[in-house]
This record gives sequence, structure tokens and C-alpha cells, in this order.
Amino acid sequence: MKAPALRRTSTHLAAASSVLFAALPLQAQAQSTEGRAKGPAAGHEEIVAVVEAFHDALAAGDSTTALALLADDVVILENGRTEDREHYRSGHLAGDIRFAQAVERDRSEITVHIVGEVAWAHSTHATRGQMGDREIDAQGAELMVLGRVGDGWIIRAIHWSSRSRVQ
Repeated sequence: MKAPALRRTSTHLAAASSVLFAALPLQAQAQSTEGRAKGPAAGHEEIVAVVEAFHDALAAGDSTTALALLADDVVILENGRTEDREHYRSGHLAGDIRFAQAVERDRSEITVHIVGEVAWAHSTHATRGQMGDREIDAQGAELMVLGRVGDGWIIRAIHWSSRSRVQ
């Protein structure tokens, strides 16, 4: 009975080793591309523009533009939940628009990393304001994963997290 378990473990270790060794050139490429992508390097400004356009659309109440910047298979993670594009469109989007219009958001510089046809952009932010009868004073973080589509970029995943700054 123990022999098959060992064989499975060996097979899994061999498979994991193959994946690791296959990924090493990608890691080297990612490190060299990240160094070139920071600042006004190729693609950096385009990615920042997409992230900012998404937030600008929310603040303007423009759901059509906000949705146009999201891939059909986008994944949105927030508050321990995962949403697809349709769930976001039919529910959470309206709340995000109301929130963006109600609170002031001070965002840090957006850091961009590009690896081939994929990029990720992350930043932190402080939000302050009144949402209904609720006082908002929070610190948050955002991660967006973007994919190249033709000559541009589209948002493929968003992860938001936040916590109250009031103790």
C-alpha cells in the first residue's frame, strides 16, 4: 500500500519540479521587464490610464465606460467574495459608483509590472467622506491585473481590500 503513495508523491514532486524549472526563465524575464516597465517605460502610461479611466468612470457615474474597461471573464475580489462581470454589473457596480461619488480618495502612485501580454498595477489609498449615515475613514489597497488586447489593455482582475483607520 505504501509503494503507490510513494510513487504518487514522486510523480507530484517531478511535476512540481518541471513547473518550477519551466518558470525560472519567466521569473528572469519578469524581473528584467519589471525594471524597464517602471516610470514612463513602454506600456506603463497606458496601464495607468486604464486604471484611472476605470476610477474616473465610477466617479462620473458612467457604468458603460467602467464595464467597457473590464474583460468578459473579469474576476473581482472584495470583502471575501468573488464576482464575475455579470454579478458586478447587476449589483456591486451601482454601489461602487455611489461610493466613488460620496467619498474623497487619495491614492498613492500606481506601480506597474509588465510581463509579456500581462501587467499588474497596485496602489494604496485613503478614503474619507460620508456614505449615507456612515462616516468613512479607511485605508485600502488595490491590485488590478490587465491583459493586452490589440494595441491596448483591458482589466482582467481586481482585488480591493480596506480597513478602518479609526481605532
